[in-house]
Amino acid sequence: FSSALFAVCVVIALVVMYDAAGVRRAAGQQAKILNKLVDKWGKEDIAETGKKLKELLGHTPVEVFAGAVLGALIAVVRHM
Repeated sequence: FSSALFAVCVVIALVVMYDAAGVRRAAGQQAKILNKLVDKWGKEDIAETGKKLKELLGHTPVEVFAGAVLGALIAVVRHM
């Protein structure tokens, strides 16, 4: 816990968890709304882009927390 490498790894892990639960999740929610708008009002053919936007981006806060706990448990067991 006292090494600089541990501190760097914790900061990187927090950034990744923030991205997974925040930014990516918001992008997934926006994609879902945009796909509904295109389906309902879109006069443009979806074939121009090739496919619908990917809606399953990011994780819920519970999933991120569970992943952090699982990762910590695996690290402790592996260290033993």
